[in-house]
Amino acid sequence: MSIKTKRLHPIDALRGLMIVLMALDHTSYFVAQNHPPGEQWGGDFPFYNDAFAFLTRLVTHPVAPGFVFLMGVGMYLFAHSRRARGWREWDISRHFLIRGGILIAIQLLIINRVWQIGLDRFAELYIGILIALGGGMILGSFLLRLKPVYLLVLTCILFIGTELSHPDPSQWGLNYNQQLGLILIYSGGDSSLWSNYPILSWMELVTFGIFFGHWLVQDSGRAFKRALWLGVVFLVAFVLIRYLDGFGNIRPRMGNNWIDFFNVVKYPPSMSFTLLTMGVNLIMLSLFGRVSEKLQSILQPLIVFGRAPLFFYVFHLFLYLGLGRWFAPNGTTLPAMYLYWLLGLLILFPFTLWYGVFKQGQPVQSVLRFL
Repeated sequence: MSIKTKRLHPIDALRGLMIVLMALDHTSYFVAQNHPPGEQWGGDFPFYNDAFAFLTRLVTHPVAPGFVFLMGVGMYLFAHSRRARGWREWDISRHFLIRGGILIAIQLLIINRVWQIGLDRFAELYIGILIALGGGMILGSFLLRLKPVYLLVLTCILFIGTELSHPDPSQWGLNYNQQLGLILIYSGGDSSLWSNYPILSWMELVTFGIFFGHWLVQDSGRAFKRALWLGVVFLVAFVLIRYLDGFGNIRPRMGNNWIDFFNVVKYPPSMSFTLLTMGVNLIMLSLFGRVSEKLQSILQPLIVFGRAPLFFYVFHLFLYLGLGRWFAPNGTTLPAMYLYWLLGLLILFPFTLWYGVFKQGQPVQSVLRFL
């Protein structure tokens, strides 16, 4: 097995795991119709009487940071491979500028429409995950030549800056509805514009992903070992910051039980949220990287999903929206919702497999490879 193959399989497997968990969260929204409100920096915060409902939400938290981080990793690996093929720097930047623009366009023209017709709770203009990814890709395209040390410093600045840029939760809904601020920095908004994924607040994970990409190119085996220990450090730091319940949490815990301890601010990603989710993601990446060749078949379904993430993302929303509308118009219990989740994955698997193979057969410059 080549070094490239060893490096890409764990990345695809982790991305596939993120996709499977994302589908669970969206099934909860469209089918169970029992999705909690967002974990915002202010306003109403999710409250759970049921541990099962909370765990269903908790296990999906690594998804968004995982996607953004892996996009940064993929950007650096792509740039590295294209430089080896003789691409100019402008050609690489142009690739990411176009691709980032496509992601933003898909969010605005397609995805927002799905959310609006889902349960009629969304604003006219929604700043969703594809805008954070597309905007992060556009900005990140100008950072691919930075040395690792500068990327690490920039990551730390963005990591702390997100915490510093958000005011006290008591200020929720007062003076933080400016459009530019909602697009770049603040979560929240009103019925005309709502932002869960402001670009700069999630940019820390793009730069960290590019930084980690340097490690993978230098020595993939060593990078996966570092991921394990770094993941453990992140989780220890999360426990410390969460226990102190001060800076790094954006808002105080709602109570003192174990659910309150893990019920963290996601919009924007608080330091505690990022440490918890990326700690888990890095440990999983390390474990996937250590899977022997004989056990690769176990990861194959995740790899299939991970090789066509945008294709899956777009079509899974339509599928679960349809399942909810046709078979569970009044919602379901959480246990029943899990059956719909698995049914959707089974339906989508052969189509995702087909598209992944089809995409790999397209020319490097084909727009279809962007999907």
